[in-house]
Amino acid sequence: MRAKRMFGNYALYCENKVVALVCDDQLFVKITPIADDYLDKSHNAPPFPGAKDWKVVPEEKWEDKLWLADFIRETAKYVVVSVKKKQ
Repeated sequence: MRAKRMFGNYALYCENKVVALVCDDQLFVKITPIADDYLDKSHNAPPFPGAKDWKVVPEEKWEDKLWLADFIRETAKYVVVSVKKKQ
């Protein structure tokens, strides 16, 4: 895992894939086919105006390191890295 500062917030990478964002002191995990196994749809929200929904991780879950690590690792399995085309 690594973090990269972007636009005043942070993108979190797992296996060189963006799997989560930290925006306004909230943790958002990308929605993938397994996301509802970890958090129900009531946790869906956009990380910033105009964005698609991601899963907002409740603050009390941040301390559950095993749960959070599993959620991030499983999410990374479904995230596809887009390849930039040369022009």
